[in-house]
Formats: sequence, C-alpha cells, structure tokens
Amino acid sequence: MFEVGLYDERKGRKRTIFFTGLIGAIIGAILILFALPALERNGILSSRTESSNKEGNNISEEQSVSIDVTTDITEAVDKVSDAVVGIVNIQKSGFWEDESESAEAGTGSGVLYKKSGNKAYLVTNYHVIEGANEIEVSLKDGSRIAGKVRGGDDLTDLAVIEIDGKNIKTLAEFGDSDRIKAGEPAIAIGNPLGLQFAGSVTQGIISGTNRLIPQDLNNDGNPDWQAEVIQTDAAINPGNSGGALINVAGKVIGINSMKIAQDAVEGIGLSIPINTARPFIEDLEKDGEVHRPYIGVSTLSLSQISGYHLQETLKLPKSIVEGVAVLRVSRLSPAAKAGIKEYDVIVEMDGHRVRNIIDLRKYLYQKGVNDTLDVTFYRNGKKKNETLKLVEEPK
Repeated sequence: MFEVGLYDERKGRKRTIFFTGLIGAIIGAILILFALPALERNGILSSRTESSNKEGNNISEEQSVSIDVTTDITEAVDKVSDAVVGIVNIQKSGFWEDESESAEAGTGSGVLYKKSGNKAYLVTNYHVIEGANEIEVSLKDGSRIAGKVRGGDDLTDLAVIEIDGKNIKTLAEFGDSDRIKAGEPAIAIGNPLGLQFAGSVTQGIISGTNRLIPQDLNNDGNPDWQAEVIQTDAAINPGNSGGALINVAGKVIGINSMKIAQDAVEGIGLSIPINTARPFIEDLEKDGEVHRPYIGVSTLSLSQISGYHLQETLKLPKSIVEGVAVLRVSRLSPAAKAGIKEYDVIVEMDGHRVRNIIDLRKYLYQKGVNDTLDVTFYRNGKKKNETLKLVEEPK
C-alpha cells in the first residue's frame, strides 16, 4: 500500500507539471503571434533571407538599401555650388623686382554672378585680393584660370574680378536681402581653410538682420565705419570670405565677409547683405571704383575730445556732447565754398542727427554726386545752417 500511494502521488505531480508546461507554451505562442508584427515594424527581426534549403548550406544575404535624398537644401546647393569658386592671392617676395618669386599669400572664395560677351565676373571680399600681384581663380573642376581685379573697395570689403568666361556655365542669382527674417534657413558655401575643402557647405539660420559692426580701417583704435551685416550661425571660417550665403531658393542673400574669432564667441558668422553690396558691385565692375560724394573736411567725433576743449576751444553749449568737430577744410571743396570753417561742430545733415564720424559717413554716402546737402553746425556756441553741393571724392 505504501508503494502504491507513493506511485500515485508522483503520477499526480507529473500531470500537474505537464499541464502547467502546456499552458505556458500556449501563452508563449499567443504572445509571439501578437508581438511578431511589432518586431518586424521596428526592424528588430533580421532582414536577412535564407538563400538555400536543407540540401545545401544556409547562406544569409544582406539586402542593400539605396536612398536618393533630395530636399530644398540639396536643390539650393546644386543650383549655386558651381558658381562658388576659389580665389588665390599671389604676391611677389624679394627686394629686386626681377629677382622676386611669386607665392600664394592666401586663399578665399568668390561668387560668379555675370557673363558678358567672352568675360565672366565674380564678387569677393577686398581683403581676399588686397596686395595681390596676380590672381588665380580655381573653378569647381579644380582647374585654375587667371583673374583680373576690376576694382576693390576697402570700406565695404568688396572687390570684383574679371575672368575668361568661355568655360563658365553656372552663375549665381542675387536674391532680396531686405526680405530675410530671423530664423529662416541660411546656407554658406565656400572654401574654409583653403582649397582642400573647396565647395564646403554649412547650414544654419539667420540669427539677426541689420547688425552694425564697427570697423577700424586705419588701426588707430577708433572706428572709421560701421558695417551693416547679416548674422548667421552657419559656420564661416577663414577661406569662406567672399563666398555665398544663400536661401532655400538657391539665391544669394549675402557675401560672407568675416567671422568673429573670440574665445567666448561661438557660431557667429557675418555676411554683407546683397542689397547693400549690389550698387558697389556695379560701380566696381563698370568703373573699377566706388563713386562717393565729398564735402572736403577732416573731422573728429566729440567723444574723442576732452571736456576742456569742448568748452574752451569749440565753445559749445554744455548740452551739446555729440557731433563732429571740423579740424581742417580743404581749399575749393564744397565745405569751403559753403563757408564751413575750422572748429565748427556738425550736428545734423538734412535734419538727420550726426552723433559721430560713423553717422556722418553713413548718411553722406547715401547721397549722390551733385546732390545738395543741408548742414547744421555750431560756431562759437551759436547754431548755424548752410547748404552745399556735393562733388565726387578725389582719387
């Protein structure tokens, strides 16, 4: 009896284990049936296929996938990239001209924008071609051709180069930089760090419009000009200068000019708005120089003059702390003919406030040669007004 009871007890346990295993297997199968589609959707299951049956070896073949990615960005780049070229500044070294050797002094970028007859024209930065004895232009295919500088302008940092247009097929189209908005995409194309990275493309956004950057052109520690630029976070490095900043339509909205390089600054690139650059480009292409009006005075901002001289030398009212002091008047100049004298202090032009030299130049260079200019100034503490006729700046 003892043995029979022991046998039955074991038999019962076996049945329990059997049924428990069976139920577990059924539940597992159901779970797999429900999970299989999700695993396939998420790519967890291998995409490999068996290439043979039981009679041969099982060989797994990976399926290769080719994707043609076309976006607004890639289309814009394709439209313009062939028109962005490299600029090589070649300078001669050596004291005696006949013994001088030519060497590359630097590289930059340029944008082809026009063909006329058998000539093509490109715009770049003035600092890219400054001091060059020769210019070479590196095309998209790597070939180099000779370039001739039509003209350059230090103040706007723009220059125009002429080349043989025989093999030029692609030209960039200028857009409208007055319509750009902060936050819209921006694409920079150029040759950062030299021609080994030719045609590099970086993407970002327009970070800001109408930024004003003081420029000290004569390195005297005082700003001589205030450049109006577009700010972008698209990477712009040395060598990108003169390259194109384009929008998603593939149109040039700016000529990349410089990068603020400070330890605490990241992602700030600057570009000359194309609407600002266009009239200067036209002058440089046509005449080799920018035509600017001239009044014939040497000046100094009041902020650079001591309080003593503001009162004792210029004899200004205490309320006048902004303006431009006249230090010298050129003979037969528009200012001389209008009766403006040394130590006069200009405070307005055509009713526009003049706080410093930058304001004076900014407003003056918006005028044209032969235009009239209404000048408000102080002389010996008294406010006066004169009208003068502008002439072209002497070369």
